[in-house]
Amino acid sequence: MTAFLAVVTRELRLSLRHSADTLAAVLFFLVVAALFPLAIGPAPETLGRVAPGIVWVCALLSALLPLDRLFGADFEDGSLDQLLLCGLPAAAVALAKALAHWLVTGIPLLITAAPLAIMLRLPDPALPWLLAGLLPGTMLLSLLGTASAAVVVGARRGSVLLPLLVLPLVTPVLIFGVAAADAASAGLSPRPDLLLLTALVAAALPLCPMAAGAGLRAAGE
Repeated sequence: MTAFLAVVTRELRLSLRHSADTLAAVLFFLVVAALFPLAIGPAPETLGRVAPGIVWVCALLSALLPLDRLFGADFEDGSLDQLLLCGLPAAAVALAKALAHWLVTGIPLLITAAPLAIMLRLPDPALPWLLAGLLPGTMLLSLLGTASAAVVVGARRGSVLLPLLVLPLVTPVLIFGVAAADAASAGLSPRPDLLLLTALVAAALPLCPMAAGAGLRAAGE
């Protein structure tokens, strides 16, 4: 556990040194979402109906931005080999990376989503459920993104392959997250969709670090 926390702390310190990456993700989230009212019109009914989809798609695209550096920088300077020799299994190193990515990227996006949803005229009953869905949803984005980033580390054109791997994997997350907010807007229960998101987190928590660990071991060889 001490070694695991040390890796998480290292990642958080590196993120503070490169805080522009986190700021870029949040600004991208805000700017892209602000473009939608210009494209589809400022009508409150229209914006309120599509607001959950806008927030989720923008959060997904924003979470992709820092993934390229998640393992790439360590691979280039040789730090990845040191991490794999620190005494932790490769899967635990990947889990620490995923946790740090969620703390640095997922939480700021989650905080920013509330005022953004209000700006997009999301109905008041749906706002808490949108945020409740984004909480496990951002965790899933970090886990799936970490696994995909580990698979392409060291590969040629890895930055091009990474979105092609992540986007199909996160499609169920997007569907259930938007469905939960839509159900709350319609006066229905969002509980089934939130339970499905939680079940996906429970499945991804062991599987994604294992897949990422296999990718890291292959890159280290």
